[in-house]
Amino acid sequence: MMDALNALAGLLVGLIVGLTGVGGGSLMSPLLILMFGVAPATAIGTDLWFAAVTKTVGGYAHHRHASVDFGVVRLLAIGSIPAALLTGLWLWHLGIERIGPGLLSHGLGAVLVATAVATLFRGRLVRAAAHVTLGAGSAFRTLRAAATVGAGAILGLLVTLTSVGAGALGATMLLMLYPRRLSLRKLVGTDIVHAVPIALVGGLVHLLIGTVDFRLLGLLLLGSIPGIVIGARLSALVPEKVIQPALAAVLAFAGYKLLA
Repeated sequence: MMDALNALAGLLVGLIVGLTGVGGGSLMSPLLILMFGVAPATAIGTDLWFAAVTKTVGGYAHHRHASVDFGVVRLLAIGSIPAALLTGLWLWHLGIERIGPGLLSHGLGAVLVATAVATLFRGRLVRAAAHVTLGAGSAFRTLRAAATVGAGAILGLLVTLTSVGAGALGATMLLMLYPRRLSLRKLVGTDIVHAVPIALVGGLVHLLIGTVDFRLLGLLLLGSIPGIVIGARLSALVPEKVIQPALAAVLAFAGYKLLA
C-alpha cells in the first residue's frame, strides 16, 4: 500500500511539473515529510537524486533543441558548484544528526515561502528588471555577470541544504537578470541544465551521509514519468494566470506547515 502511495506522490509531482514547468523540488520534499512521514534529511537526499535523474533527461532534450544558453549556465556554475561543495562538506563534517530534523524542516519551509513569493510576483519583478536593463551599458553587463555568479552561489547553498531553489527561484533570478536575452524556452532549458550538477553534488553528499532511500526514489520515478507527460498535455488547456497563484498557494501552505 505504501509503495503505491509513493508512486502516486511521484505521479502528482510529475503532473504539476509538466503542468507548470516548475515545482518538482519545491513539492517533493515537503510532500514526503508532511504526508508520508519521511525524515527531513532522507526526503532532501532522495529528492536531490530524483531531481538529478529527471533534470538530466530534461536537460538533454533541451540541449538537442538548442534551448540552452551555456554562457549563462557557465556563470551560474562558477558560483553554484563551489557553494554546493562547501555546503556539502560542512554537512558531512558537522554530521546530519547534529543539525537535527527541526532545523532542516524550518530551512526548507523558509525557502518554500520565498519560492511562493517569487512565483506569485514573478511578472512584476521581470517587468521592473526589464525597465532597468533598457539601454544599460557595458558596466551594467559586467555587474550582471558578477550577479549571475552570486545567484548561482545562493542556489548551490539552498539546493544542497533543502533540495529547493533551482526551479522557481532560479528561473525568477534568471528572468530578472536576463529579461531580454532569455526566451521562455531558453529560460526553462538553461535553468534545468544548471540544476543538474548542483543536484548531483548535493545528492553525492547525502549518499555519503546515508540519507538517500533508493527504493523510494525508484517508486517516485515510476510515478513521475507518466505524470510529466500528462501534465505537459494539460498545460495547453490551463491558463498561466490560474496555475501561478494556485502553485504559489500550495508552496506557501507547505512552507507554513514546515515552519509551524
